Amino acid sequence: MTLLLQPVADPSAPLARRNPVAKLGAALLFSLPLIATLDPLTPALALAVELALLPFFGVRFGVLARRAWPLALGAAGILATMVLFAADRTGTLLASLGPFTVTTGVLSGALGLILRVFAVALPGIIVFATIDPTDLADALIQNTRVPARFAIGALAAFRLVPLLAEEWQMLTLARRARGIDAGRNPVARLRLFASTAFALLVGALRRGGRLATAMDARGFDSGAPRTYARRQHFRPADTALLAAAALTSAAALTTSILTGFFHPILG
Repeated sequence: MTLLLQPVADPSAPLARRNPVAKLGAALLFSLPLIATLDPLTPALALAVELALLPFFGVRFGVLARRAWPLALGAAGILATMVLFAADRTGTLLASLGPFTVTTGVLSGALGLILRVFAVALPGIIVFATIDPTDLADALIQNTRVPARFAIGALAAFRLVPLLAEEWQMLTLARRARGIDAGRNPVARLRLFASTAFALLVGALRRGGRLATAMDARGFDSGAPRTYARRQHFRPADTALLAAAALTSAAALTTSILTGFFHPILG
């Protein structure tokens, strides 16, 4: 249950030691401005910065690749969608696939979207690879005054996420033991997938309700002053991390504007 949720970074790395709220805030400050432009230069610069800072978070490139592989599937989907449905087909003609034409404008737009997906998603992947979920909940309560009911409830839900994969496997094996198997029929596979997903959803809702009742019965929302086993201190270095993230993101946007690559998403 802890394989995907526990931190996998070196805890002694300089940036891995920072406050969880500071790391999460830095990831948001760094990635959100990248959504403002469609050009490929800004996210490319952001990706270069993210990969350069990876050792300072104590995250190995192999770990990052294992956690970020779904992004590659998303990138393939973006490329196929742009080739088939892109409205802007200006530029030099590179290939003609029946009614679809692949031009430099299509590839430039696809490259910009793919780089943005990676540049926006990687900070979150890197940060969560260095954060213990319990530390994050404690930091949210202590440093940002998030209601304890919300933070601890989110922590409990976060801890239960790996159980979904285990329950999916149990449901699949149980149905196979009862002779319910789609075989090679794609339609039957789709129906079996939908029914298994619905059963998983019902089970998750029931478990969530029981967990909420149990937490309320144990006084998690009593309103009494809480104590903390682990204090989360917000130090000047954490403030510096937030400022550095904002300045670096602004520098990437400024570079894009000065070089003429900036293409605002609006206007």
